[in-house]
Amino acid sequence: MTESPATPAPNKVTLYRNGSVYTAADPFATAMLVAGDTVAWVGSEQAATSIADSSMEVIDVQGALVAPGFVDSHIHLTETGIALDSLQLGAVRSARELLDAVAGFCVSASGAGGTVLGHGWDETRWADRTLPSREELERAAGGRKVYLSRVDVHSALVSSSLALSAGLDGIDGSGAGSQVKRAAHTAARHAARRLPAAAIRGYQQQALREAAANGYVAVAEMAAPQIGGTADLQLAAGWNAGPDAVPEVLPYWGQLARSADQAQSILDGLGVSVLGLAGDLNVDGSIGSRTAALRADYSDAPGERGSLYLTVEEAAAHLAACSQLGIQAGFHVIGDAGLDAALDALDLAAAEVGEQKIRAAGHRFEHVELADADAIRRLAKYSVSVSAQPGFDAAWGGEGSLYQQRLGSRRGGMNPFASFYAAGVPICFGSDSPVTPLRPWASVRACLQHNNPAEQISARAAFLGHTRAGWRAARYRNPMAGQLVPGAPASFAVWDVEELMVQVADGRVQSWSTDPRARTPLLPALDTGSEPGCLQTVRDGRELYSSGSLRG
Repeated sequence: MTESPATPAPNKVTLYRNGSVYTAADPFATAMLVAGDTVAWVGSEQAATSIADSSMEVIDVQGALVAPGFVDSHIHLTETGIALDSLQLGAVRSARELLDAVAGFCVSASGAGGTVLGHGWDETRWADRTLPSREELERAAGGRKVYLSRVDVHSALVSSSLALSAGLDGIDGSGAGSQVKRAAHTAARHAARRLPAAAIRGYQQQALREAAANGYVAVAEMAAPQIGGTADLQLAAGWNAGPDAVPEVLPYWGQLARSADQAQSILDGLGVSVLGLAGDLNVDGSIGSRTAALRADYSDAPGERGSLYLTVEEAAAHLAACSQLGIQAGFHVIGDAGLDAALDALDLAAAEVGEQKIRAAGHRFEHVELADADAIRRLAKYSVSVSAQPGFDAAWGGEGSLYQQRLGSRRGGMNPFASFYAAGVPICFGSDSPVTPLRPWASVRACLQHNNPAEQISARAAFLGHTRAGWRAARYRNPMAGQLVPGAPASFAVWDVEELMVQVADGRVQSWSTDPRARTPLLPALDTGSEPGCLQTVRDGRELYSSGSLRG
C-alpha cells in the first residue's frame, strides 16, 4: 500500500478515464471527474478528451471498473485486528492440530510473551469434535494464558491460568471443559484483552487498512460493553477526526436502556457521538456455539434451544426509549425464538409510543438469520433494517455444513435475502469481521449463489446492499452517499476485472449479458474463479489505498 496524503489539495481535480464507471447517471460512462471531495461529472471517453487539461491529474484506468466504495454494515475493528495478527486456527481439523498450533506459535517470534490469542477454530469441520482441555492448552502454551475465540466469537477455549485470572468458576457458561459461553465468555474475553490504548489503536489501524485495501470506504463499528468497553468505542470513533486517511467509522453502541432518560444518560456518558444504541446488544447468541435461541431443539443437541439474553419487556423498553429520542435502537438476533422476542418487543414498544415513532427511528436488527414469512412481514411493518452477512451462508449453508448439522431441515429458512427484498424489508450487508473476512466481492457472490436457490438475489441487488444501502441503514447525513453521480461524495474504488456483465439469480433465464444496450451498469463476472483486484480506494476525495499500478 502506498502512503496517502493527509488531505487532498482544496482545488485538486482528477479525471479518471478509459474504464467503466458504475453509475445510474449514464450506463455507458467510461470517465469520471472528481473535484475535491465531490464527483463533478461522469460521461463518455469523447467528452473526457474535450475536458482534459494540464490543471488536472489524469488517470488512465486501462479498462478497470470505477464503482461506489463498499460499506461494511457490521464489523468489530479491534477484534478484526487481533484476529489478523494472532494465531490463525481456521485450518485446524482436530484438537491435536490445535494444540500443536498453540505450541508452535509460542516458540515463534510472533508468539513471544503475553496471553496467547487465537481465532477461527470450528469443531464442526473436525472428524473428532472433542475439544482440548484447559490443562492441555496450558501445557501446549508452556504455562502462558490462552484465549482462542471460536469462528463465531460467541465462545472460546481458555487455559487453566486464564480461567483462574478471569474468575470463571461458578459463572454462567463456564463448565469443567475449556469452552466458555455467555457470561463466562465475556469475562474471559475481558481478561484476555487487557491491552494498552496504543495496542488497541494499532489493531484498529490494521483492520482499517485491511478494509481500505479491499475497497471499503466505511465500516459500521458494532461496539458493546461485553466486547471492548467504552475505551474501545472512543478509539474507534476517533479515527473520523484524526489525520489518517482511513474508511469512515460509523459507530454504534449496544447497551440496554430502560427509559428515554437512561438512554440519554448513556449517550452523554460515552464521550463520543454514536449513531444509535444498536448493534451487538444481544437478544441471543450464535448457531455455531448453540446459543442462538430456537423454537425447537438443536438437531445435534436434543434438549438445547440456546439462550435469550433479554426479555421481551427489556427489549421493548429499549426500543421505546430510543424511539422517543428519535435514535436507532437495535439488537443482535439470530434464532427464530430470538426474533420472536424482538418482534414482540416491537409490538409492545409501538403500543407505548406509537407505531409512527417506531418506524421513524429507523431501527436495525443484526443478522436475523432464521426468519419465516410472518416474521418478515412484521419486520416490514415496522421498517426495521436487517443487517445481514452473506458470508455466513457461503461458509455454513451448504450440504453437510454447520446449518444442516445444527438445524437439520430448518437450514432452508436461513438468511432469506430474496424474501426480505420481496417483502420490502430494508437490507444491507456486512462481514461481521472477524467472523467472515473483509472480501466484498465474495460477499456479493454469496448472495448470487445462495445455497437456497429461492433466496438468491441478483448481483446488482447484492451490490446495492453492500454500498448505498449501508449508508441508508446508518441514516447517513448525505443522502447521495453510495452512488457516483454529479454532486455525490467522491467515495469509490477502482477494480481490476476480467469481464463485466449483468448477472441475475434466476436459473430459468439467461444469467448474464455483456450487451450495453440493456442500459444496466455492468458488474464484474463473479464466476471466473478469481475476485476483482482493488487498485485504489478513495473516500471523500482522499486516497485510502493504492496498489501503485494506476500511476505506474
